[in-house]
Amino acid sequence: MPGKLKVKIVAGRHLPVMDRASDLTDAFVEVKFGNTTFKTDVYPKSLNPQWNSEWFKFEVDDEELQDEPLQITVLDHDTYSANDAIGKVYIDIDPLLYSEAATVISGWFPIYDTIHGIRGEINVVVKVDLFNDLNRFRQSSCGVKFFCTTSIPKCYRAVIIHGFVEELVVNEDPEYQWIDRIRTPRASNEARQRLISLMSGELQRKIGLKVLEMRGNAVVGYLQCFDLEGESGLVVRAIGTACTLDKLSNTSAFLPACNSPSKEMKEIPFNEDPNPNTHSSGPSTPLKNQTYSFSPSKSYSRQSSSSDTDLSLTPKTGMGSGSAGKEGGPFKTLLRQQTQSALEQREFPFFTLTTFPPGFLVHVGGVVSARSVKLLDRIHNPDEPETRDAWWAEIRQEIKSHAKALGCHAVVGYSESTSICEEVCILSASGTAAVLNPRFLQDGTMEGCLEQRIEEASPPGCGFCHIPYDELNMPFPAHLTYCYNCRKQKVPDVLFTTIDLPVEAIVIGKGCLIQARLCRLKKKAQAEANATSISNLLPFMEYEVHTQLMNKLKLRGMNALFGLRIQITVGENMLMGLASATGVYLAALPTPGGIQIAGKTPNDGTYEQHISHMQKKINDTIAKNKELYEINPPELPEEIIGSPIPEPRQRSRLLRSQSESSDEVTELDLSHGKKDAFVLEIDDTDAMEDVHSLLTDAPPPSGFYSCNTEIMPGINNWTPEIQMFTAVRVSRLSNINLTNQTLNKNFNDLCENLLKSLYFKLRSMVPCCLCHVNFTVALPEDELVQIAVTAVAITFDKNQALQANKAPAEKSQQRASTDNEEQLQFPLELCSDPLASQPFSPAKEVLEGASSHTGIPAAQRAASLDKASPLAEGYLRHRSVPSCTNSTVSVVKMTPLSFLPGAKITKYLGIINMFFIRETTSLREEGGVSGFLHAFIAEVFAMVRAHVAALGGNAVVSYIMKQCVFMENPNKNQAQCLINVSGDAVIFVRESELEMLPVQPSTVVSQPTSSGGDVTT
Repeated sequence: MPGKLKVKIVAGRHLPVMDRASDLTDAFVEVKFGNTTFKTDVYPKSLNPQWNSEWFKFEVDDEELQDEPLQITVLDHDTYSANDAIGKVYIDIDPLLYSEAATVISGWFPIYDTIHGIRGEINVVVKVDLFNDLNRFRQSSCGVKFFCTTSIPKCYRAVIIHGFVEELVVNEDPEYQWIDRIRTPRASNEARQRLISLMSGELQRKIGLKVLEMRGNAVVGYLQCFDLEGESGLVVRAIGTACTLDKLSNTSAFLPACNSPSKEMKEIPFNEDPNPNTHSSGPSTPLKNQTYSFSPSKSYSRQSSSSDTDLSLTPKTGMGSGSAGKEGGPFKTLLRQQTQSALEQREFPFFTLTTFPPGFLVHVGGVVSARSVKLLDRIHNPDEPETRDAWWAEIRQEIKSHAKALGCHAVVGYSESTSICEEVCILSASGTAAVLNPRFLQDGTMEGCLEQRIEEASPPGCGFCHIPYDELNMPFPAHLTYCYNCRKQKVPDVLFTTIDLPVEAIVIGKGCLIQARLCRLKKKAQAEANATSISNLLPFMEYEVHTQLMNKLKLRGMNALFGLRIQITVGENMLMGLASATGVYLAALPTPGGIQIAGKTPNDGTYEQHISHMQKKINDTIAKNKELYEINPPELPEEIIGSPIPEPRQRSRLLRSQSESSDEVTELDLSHGKKDAFVLEIDDTDAMEDVHSLLTDAPPPSGFYSCNTEIMPGINNWTPEIQMFTAVRVSRLSNINLTNQTLNKNFNDLCENLLKSLYFKLRSMVPCCLCHVNFTVALPEDELVQIAVTAVAITFDKNQALQANKAPAEKSQQRASTDNEEQLQFPLELCSDPLASQPFSPAKEVLEGASSHTGIPAAQRAASLDKASPLAEGYLRHRSVPSCTNSTVSVVKMTPLSFLPGAKITKYLGIINMFFIRETTSLREEGGVSGFLHAFIAEVFAMVRAHVAALGGNAVVSYIMKQCVFMENPNKNQAQCLINVSGDAVIFVRESELEMLPVQPSTVVSQPTSSGGDVTT
């Protein structure tokens, strides 16, 4: 399908001064695609040139159209010396290749230079004419749509969900080639940027081909990552879920779902709640239960041999009959066999989706994960992808066998990640084992009558909690009880999953963000020895992270985790683990018992006193949390007690005091989950530390809630006001006496302070919820810890929130103070609080990179941030107030969620996938680390917005900053940062407006500084 690409260069504006003598610029433009280059005329002596060139035509193959970006270079013409580069624009043409997509890309693009940042803008028009060509052997995959969103896109319907697609391409990293020693930093950065955009184009094309082979037409949940392996090369890899999507013709049909997925559909299960359904394990939409298990669901593979022989021996009977058990009968077995046969045709039955069409998920088994440590310098031929493909295949195989051991035939919410430090690389994969409904997996194989039976059979709201494994040969010791909702099937006492909360799940109270943080020192070592010591540490870290999550979950009086993401990062002399998840109270699972402390040391009076004091603190915290998150499960009515519940005695839902539950301590067997209370045994100082760290997590200030899933359980009255932000903090650890304890404390404080600063800056949005809070931690160099967080703050209806709140007086007082503040352009500077004295407007300006040495007191830290403030202040003057109200200028909205509250997405325009490098040799002059990172991220936002506006879009959904690699050399005053972002460009309409306002891309980018300056969007 060859095509003709047509490009027109219209004009430029705000170009930098390149001729010192005349204070002007003689600019011309080179347009390059593939190996063809065109030049415009030189427009002499102007900073706002009007080229109005003819149409430059490139006649190319569609393969090239997919792989190559269009490169536009703006140069300054010099008569005697070489022409100076002003900057470049890369335009991805992929969005023009879909059948229903945009027909033209036109707008003002920021001209970007890797040393100086944005230097003016250029107006470009791009069109593509394709000739249809039905050649069976063609190498292109035009027309396959890509979506970053991990749910079925809002204006489409999934006809079939085909399954997992993955691809990986390798190349030599330009930074490590011999020529790099003689070329300028700018040239090598540009070589890298160009190479990565070429590789990601090629990757998308290859994945598209695989999708076409499966007879699909789209990739949903597309996740692309870079591995900068240094000497061994540069890897770009991607995973996604191939689907066949159908565009919904009736737009009103999907309006409610877009608005707030939790609102409309939640009501249904509640009405039918008391109705005990006949048959419980047909496909309702589940998420399976992870009981308190660590060891069996993870095995660690050493260098290259994968140690899952133990898993492959698990009895396979779990699959055939599964939890069909006694009452399931033959119908259920039939259902299982069908699904199994549907999935066994695939190599890996994995799905990168985290939200599913109703009825797709039947049960959830729990989190499965696998990690493996590899040495990059052992790759025989680094330029070939074979070795790395084999590595990933091995890990995926392991995940698959874990899922089988849990009686599940598929893995949902699947993701992969790497962490590289010099030649050591940790590969990780994780997901949630699940049983799926075969109806979506193959076309029309199930007869209608069978389908209806399934519909009737599934109990609303709790089916996904029921265990998929057979309770007679369970893969790990667990504590099962009958489901508290339908009383028919067994459920575990805790459920860990990596997916979003299913729409129909019945939740009591609200959810909250739960984080486990952990540091472990390791000796500096080389190659093999290093890899061995890391792989020996991994299982213990993973175990500790799980234990921490478990304890924090109990402390908040909740019983399930959703959206779990465990990151283990490797540095030169330490490993860091960060796990984030959203805790909720599922009505179907048993009430969590309290946490009880048991001491093993000799009975000494002060010690006993200390322990009882800690116990009291813990009990108070749990009670406070239950109130804060409104967790008050209904008491079981007396008449239900006769139904099959394992202990006939009434379970008191209240926390037992120590004296009441002490009679049970004797029979507590820790391997079998809990009987009623969860015992923390304190036998050394370490354990004491753990208990203290449990209690140090500060709850969010009143009026704030946070979660890392798309929608916050328990809140559904969103207002359309959203504010996205990205914050990056780089902190240097002092090297005096690093122990695991001080490290843990430093890391904990770093995360807590980052969250606190966000709450502080967003205080004018109260009551609000931080959704999709995505933390990434990196160890870019020795003793440097870098934490990046991207999230979106959404306000919800204040009136309803006020009624629900327990202390309205406190709330109104708070509202009054923020109301006065909203009328000011800048908040009043409160001298008492050093953090408040930054001239940042509270909600608009949330990006910061405080390169604070951990030991510095807050007052000095504020000073180090102030370097960045003239920049922030300057930006904010333009549009401090209007950025939150609906001003006439249409700014491209950005959000990490897959929907916009109060709006309807009418069209997906294509995927945005951009990679930028920024380098500086004058770090101090640019405001230090914080000023440099701040300006760079603001520019990235401006460029993303410009590209979306040029496609005719007015929002980016599912936005994610996938990588932010920061390196600094403070002695040489140098720093470099690489950022990779992606998202889906869309057109949305506010539900309040019936007809759509025309988008005005020209006004969006008129001052690149102003549109980037609110690094919150």
